[in-house]
Amino acid sequence: MEVRSDTSPNLDGSMYRSTRAAAREIMIPLYLYGIDRYTVRRLKQKLIQALNPLNGPCVLKIQESGLPPRFLTCWYKGGLEGAESEENAGFRWVRYGVQLTAMDPWFYGEDFHVAEWTFGAGAPFLKPSGSLFPITVSQGLVSQSDFPVTNPGDTAAWPVWEIEGPVKQFRLSHGKRAFGIDGKDKEIIPGGTKLTVDTRPGYKTLLDNKGNNYWPLLDKAPALWPLPAGRSEIGIELVTGSSNARLGLTIRPRYETY
Repeated sequence: MEVRSDTSPNLDGSMYRSTRAAAREIMIPLYLYGIDRYTVRRLKQKLIQALNPLNGPCVLKIQESGLPPRFLTCWYKGGLEGAESEENAGFRWVRYGVQLTAMDPWFYGEDFHVAEWTFGAGAPFLKPSGSLFPITVSQGLVSQSDFPVTNPGDTAAWPVWEIEGPVKQFRLSHGKRAFGIDGKDKEIIPGGTKLTVDTRPGYKTLLDNKGNNYWPLLDKAPALWPLPAGRSEIGIELVTGSSNARLGLTIRPRYETY
């Protein structure tokens, strides 16, 4: 963690300003073994090619027995320089200390489907198969600020929203932060069209399944907000068109450790 502070010229100590999670440094002890010299050399070559940062990042997957996997996107930093002293290598084996840097320091879980709502003319509460999850709610025009959702991670996660038309307008909020589009009684998302709102840093897109960009249509001063850890309540304002519309929320939880 990086802790920022200011030093006071007249008082002891410093004044706390802010904290941010810095890049995560990782060292993995690695032992390669082959049935002959050729095999261990091939293993080394494949490992070096896989970790070469010129080819992009690598994904570190960690999973303990009975627990879900955690994923960390890393960049190779060092450890494969080729030191092969007597204690580090032999004819059919070699030992490394691979050094990696995770620019995004959080461990990620698998995609977690938080909720799904259906608005409009109404639909069965249970799906035809009789499955209860994910829960589906049907009702008419919606303007509610206390829809409960849960983020099972350790820190805030950035939602990916899916809105299936017909929809005339929508607004999604959490506290004082919100974003939306007002179609002025016109269908901004026609029936059969699905708009994906990706709020993740590095993405920040509003594209439908036909490739249309909805970003210019956003209301003034939009805030594509993250979903905090734990249970929280979000606001949904949605006006449907002539038939049912669907709203889905998916996140990829982030964790402090595996």
